[in-house]
Amino acid sequence: MADSGQRELQTGQRAQKVGTVVSTKMNKTIVVEVRRRMTHRLYRRIVTRRKKFYAHDEKEVARLGDEVRIVECRPLSKSKRWRLATVIRQAAAADEESPKTRAGAGRGEQKSK
Repeated sequence: MADSGQRELQTGQRAQKVGTVVSTKMNKTIVVEVRRRMTHRLYRRIVTRRKKFYAHDEKEVARLGDEVRIVECRPLSKSKRWRLATVIRQAAAADEESPKTRAGAGRGEQKSK
């Protein structure tokens, strides 16, 4: 009975997922899209399934397009149950401007005469 005073906490393996960062617009939160390939039950074809997870990024190190590993954790908010573990691969830096951000390329822009 000497062991009853010393309890060991047994922590199981936490679920991990690898995905791509698709949004970093929130404070300390990233949206990670995880893709998995599976066989369709009826048609026996390979299909790709996607799911988005909200993950906590305390230091805000993840950038758009990065490949990251997220780990399951306690609920941090209504929709956040994951936290960023590591950045596996950083996305290439986008030096070029996208067509949407260039002046005069917007949809609602009218041409002046």
